[in-house]
Amino acid sequence: MKAKYAASLVAVLLCVGTAQADVNNPGPLESYKEKIDQSIDRGLAFLATQQFDAAKSKPHNAPLVGNLSDGVVGNTGITSLSVMAFLAKGHTPGQGPYGEVINRGIDYILDQQDQAGLLDCKFPGGKTNGVMYAHSIATLMLAEVTGMVDPARQRRIDVALPKALTVILKAQAVPKDPNNTGGWRYMPNSNDSDLSLTGWAIMALRAGKLNGASVPKESIDLAVAYILRCRHPQDGGFAYTPGGGPNQGLTGAGILCLELCGRHGHEVIKPASESLMRTQNKGYGANMTFFYNTYYSSQAAFQLGPEFWNKWAPQMYENLLAGQAQQGDGGWPPCDNFGRCFSTSMAILAMTPSYRQLPIYQRDESFEQSDSESSK
Repeated sequence: MKAKYAASLVAVLLCVGTAQADVNNPGPLESYKEKIDQSIDRGLAFLATQQFDAAKSKPHNAPLVGNLSDGVVGNTGITSLSVMAFLAKGHTPGQGPYGEVINRGIDYILDQQDQAGLLDCKFPGGKTNGVMYAHSIATLMLAEVTGMVDPARQRRIDVALPKALTVILKAQAVPKDPNNTGGWRYMPNSNDSDLSLTGWAIMALRAGKLNGASVPKESIDLAVAYILRCRHPQDGGFAYTPGGGPNQGLTGAGILCLELCGRHGHEVIKPASESLMRTQNKGYGANMTFFYNTYYSSQAAFQLGPEFWNKWAPQMYENLLAGQAQQGDGGWPPCDNFGRCFSTSMAILAMTPSYRQLPIYQRDESFEQSDSESSK
C-alpha cells in the first residue's frame, strides 16, 4: 500500500464507528446534524436488506450473490454506489454491522471482471447501454477500498484495479474529433464524449492515482481541456456536451472534476459556483436527473469550501429528507428504471461529504499545477 494512501486510510480508520457530520463550521447546519445521522443510518439499514445472499439465491441466479441493485439487477455501477454509501458513513470491509455486506459487494464486483478488464455484469439482465458508467463507478469503488480489505481480497484487487484503469485510459484514447477529444462516453469504443460520464472516469482515475497507479499527465490535461469546452460562456455553468445548455448537475460535475484534477482557483470556478447556487433544486424529484444533480452538486459544494457548503447544504438536506419520508423503510423511492438501491445510495453519498470518509473527495496535491498553468 502506498504511503500517501496509507496516511488517508489511517485518518479514515480513526473515525470508524464515530463518524458524524463536520461541526467545525456548524452555522445553519447544526439543526440538521442529528436528523442527517439518523437518515443515513436508516438508509444504510435499508440497503443491507436489498443484497442478494446465498439464502435468497436460486441456482440460476447464484452468480448474483453480493449484488446490491434492485432496478437493473446485477448492475456493477449500482452495486458499487451501494458499497460506497456504507464507506461514506465510516463502515469498513469485514468490520462492524455491515462488514460482510461490504465484503460480499466487493466480491461480486471482482467476479464480474472479464479478461479485457471490463467491470460489467456477466448476468444478461444486468447489462446496460451505459457500460462505461458501470465500469467507471466500479473502478472507483475498488480504488476506494484498496488497503481496507483482508489480504486475500487485496490480492484480487491488486490484479483487477490496474486492468480496470487501463480500460478507462484506452477508452479516452479512442480517436475522436477535436470537440470530443479528452472525454468519455457510454462504451469503451465510443468516439464521442459527455461531461457526465467524464466525471465518473476522472473520479476513478484520481482514486487510482491516490493508490499509486500510473495516470499520465497528458490524460488529465486532455480531460481538463474537454471539461472546459463544456462550459457555457454566458451562464458560467457547464453543459452535457460542448455547445449545450448549462445544467445544475453538470455544473457540479465540472467544478468537481476541475478540483479533483488540481485546478483549484481556476478562473471558471467562481462563475460556475454562482450558476450552481442559482440553479439548486428547491424540492425533491424522484428521477435520475434529480439524483445526479444532487450528487454532483453536493460534492462540488463541499469542494468550494465551508462558506458555500453552509449555504448549499440546508436546501439539499430538506430535499432528500422529504424524499425519504415518502417511504417507511429508510430507503428512497425508486428512481426511473434504476430502482431504490440507486436512489438510496446517491442520496447517502450526497449527504456525506462533510463526514470526510471517502478519500476520493479529499484535496489531492498530486494533480497540482503551477499557478500559471492552472489559470489557463
